[in-house]
Amino acid sequence: MLIIFSALAAIIPMTIYLILIWRFDKYDREPFGMVLANYLWGAIGAIFLALVGSFFLTAIISFFVKDDKSLGLVGAVAVAPFVEEITKGIFLLITVSNRKFDNITDGIVYGGAIGLGFGMTENFLYFVGNADNLGSWIAIIIIRTLFSAVMHCVSTATLGAFLGYSKFMSKGKRILFALIGLTIAMLIHAGWNSSVSFQSTAPLGFLFLFITVLIFITVFTVSVARERKIIFNELSEEADNGIIPSTHLSILSSSVREQQGWVPESIRKDYIKSATTLAFRKMQARNSNGASKIYYENDIDNYRKFISFLLSGTKA
Repeated sequence: MLIIFSALAAIIPMTIYLILIWRFDKYDREPFGMVLANYLWGAIGAIFLALVGSFFLTAIISFFVKDDKSLGLVGAVAVAPFVEEITKGIFLLITVSNRKFDNITDGIVYGGAIGLGFGMTENFLYFVGNADNLGSWIAIIIIRTLFSAVMHCVSTATLGAFLGYSKFMSKGKRILFALIGLTIAMLIHAGWNSSVSFQSTAPLGFLFLFITVLIFITVFTVSVARERKIIFNELSEEADNGIIPSTHLSILSSSVREQQGWVPESIRKDYIKSATTLAFRKMQARNSNGASKIYYENDIDNYRKFISFLLSGTKA
């Protein structure tokens, strides 16, 4: 029964966190299937590779560090952050190539999803390993659900944010920002692990993670607000050209768009999705070149035609 309860304690909170992060991206929400794929990578693929990588790297280090206590500390502070942030981040390099992935918010959502998936499986392993004592089992559930798993989310989301920020930059800059993001992710991970490895520094660890989460929430909030501005600015030209009514500009770039009554309910969701995608396609086309630019430009024409078709019924 404790194994079943351990599974539920690992799965339910991380799933709630995942849905909250996904829904917080309220203006250009990512396809949940893609978010789930990243989550499952963290839960299965990244965990497996991390276990293999940590085993081999620890085996090499053991030739130089003979003391078990010291070896455990090196594993927690150096090996785990290095190996786990790489294995979690591998899938982000695949996700970032998707044309839907285009900014910091997307990187935070996908990176956070991977971190939460990783935290879920790691939590389950820790919960089962401490199931022989009810008191310690409850304590570790609380600590890992509120802190350790959140650290995994924030660290990988940091890498994702840097990948999103540099999506349309030159190849050299993309590599540079990816390395910066990965390094910061490792430092967040190492900072948490090192602080909670000693009872005397554990309070500093909780303070460190609290500040890190505040920064994470601030960046996420600013990035979502920037998406709102992108929608308004890009659709302003469409309003000037008569593609969409000018009265819809402020509605499409705010939460008011989720309310009924401003357009026929039969087209509202399709209209919101199409107008939002059109805005981001215009931004993507302006920052792209080659085949990607052609793809985005064709998509822009298609969305303009589709929006005109949707709204033509409201004018009749």
